[in-house]
Parts: sequence; C-alpha cells; structure tokens
Amino acid sequence: MSDISADTVRHLAHLARIDLSDDEVAHLTDELRVIVDNIAKVGEVATPDVPATSHPIPLSNVYREDVVADVLTQEQALSGAPEANDGRFTVSAILGEEQ
Repeated sequence: MSDISADTVRHLAHLARIDLSDDEVAHLTDELRVIVDNIAKVGEVATPDVPATSHPIPLSNVYREDVVADVLTQEQALSGAPEANDGRFTVSAILGEEQ
C-alpha cells in the first residue's frame, strides 16, 4: 500500500494553489492511493525483456518525394488579395500599432 497521506494531499494542493475541503482531501487521498498502487502493480509486471513502447502498433512516417511542380506566379498569388504592395500582401496591424 502506498504512503499517500492526507498531509501529502494537502501539501500538493497547496503547491498547486488548490483550496480543498477536509472531505475533498479524504476523498483524494483514497483515490491517489489506488492510483499509486495500480502504477506499482504495472511496474511489477514489466520485465527487462519487454521493450518500452509509446504506441501499441509500430508506426512509420510516409514521405513523398519533394518535387518542384507548377506553382503560382507572384502576380497570380496576389491577384485575389484585397491589398498588395511591393509584391507582398498588405494586412492591417493587429497589435494596436495602427498605421
């Protein structure tokens, strides 16, 4: 059985700046004991010959060849823009720096 006490829960709540009632402390103490005990059980089952996994099914990334294709010209890209200046999109300032 884990050594989670009500004082430990109060200390953790204080660090997290969570105000807990005595009933909540008692409830969370019991729940944390169960959680810590279950984690300990999993640790007992794990053996050195079983590799740690982050995903139950092996995954691999699928990449496509990076090939240059037909792209828009600068004029085509800017043709639908409400405003453009010097070959660039013109947008309103959003950080209070009105122009």
